[in-house]
Amino acid sequence: MVKHIVFFRFKPEIAERDREAFLGMLDELPKQISDIVDFQAGRDVLRRERSYDVALVSSFAGLAALDRYGKHELHQPVIRRSEELCSSVVSVDYEY
Repeated sequence: MVKHIVFFRFKPEIAERDREAFLGMLDELPKQISDIVDFQAGRDVLRRERSYDVALVSSFAGLAALDRYGKHELHQPVIRRSEELCSSVVSVDYEY
């Protein structure tokens, strides 16, 4: 199994409606992409200076499934939108 974790930090000028819409886009991914085994996304509740705004934690059967997800046509609009909305996006992927 592979765990895929992504943190998103919005640009300060991004409106709340756009932040919520982005979270909605994330929440749609497991309904659309069968390679996703487990999926959670949520907003940071502490809002500390070091905090990111949104975290995504998902699981895949293996590296091949994660690769398919990364290239999936329905995942691409989420990537593009994150590039528009976020000042920073970081990730870590590990096998377990």
